[in-house]
Amino acid sequence: MGSVSEELTLVPLHRRPELLEACAELLHEEWGRSRASRLHTLQRSSDSFPTCLLLLRSQGSAEGPCQLVGHVRLSRVATRPHSLFVESVVVARALRGQGYGRKLMEATEQWARARGFGCLHLTTHDKQHFYAHLGFVLGEPVQSVAFLSPNIPAELLRLFSTHPGADTSTRPSLPPALPPPVSSPAAPTPPAPPPNVIWARGVLAEGNGSSLLETPHRDAKGLPIFWMKKDI
Repeated sequence: MGSVSEELTLVPLHRRPELLEACAELLHEEWGRSRASRLHTLQRSSDSFPTCLLLLRSQGSAEGPCQLVGHVRLSRVATRPHSLFVESVVVARALRGQGYGRKLMEATEQWARARGFGCLHLTTHDKQHFYAHLGFVLGEPVQSVAFLSPNIPAELLRLFSTHPGADTSTRPSLPPALPPPVSSPAAPTPPAPPPNVIWARGVLAEGNGSSLLETPHRDAKGLPIFWMKKDI
């Protein structure tokens, strides 16, 4: 007798509210946070974004009993109407190492593409090689609408992704009221060097001083963080 086939489906959490508690527990196992705060965030899921998507596994039929496999959260990106920001990507610990992370991301891409979006952005501290093998490349910081107002200037956003040697304790200085006196003609500007091209574990990465092994960006806690994107 043949084995029962496995059915995987990706559904918005707000369409399956009975899975709210299970989803909160899945996220809590990975990132400790108060239950009330976690539930409040998950309950904000909607078709208008942010949207929490659940990967469900069932045996034989999607109508039968299902198991929560993974979760991903999608938000809009300021000034980029065709882009989405991906976060809180997690697979149940008991199911890791079986390819479900890839399936979760592939299903997320299909879901976004079917709704007219053409690019996904994300950040990671240590999973850059996983995302690179899924087709993501190094990118620049973007602004997630779910957390920051679209009116925040780009200069302030860059404070959250400074170069390792930058002094983050000081604010950017204002330009002088009057230009300094010109002492001599400026020297010609040398041509910009070509972008760095680095091979890391068989994956090509192009960037401005970035690679899959090093990043010039830091998160709000000062930890190295990789910004990545993928055209879908």
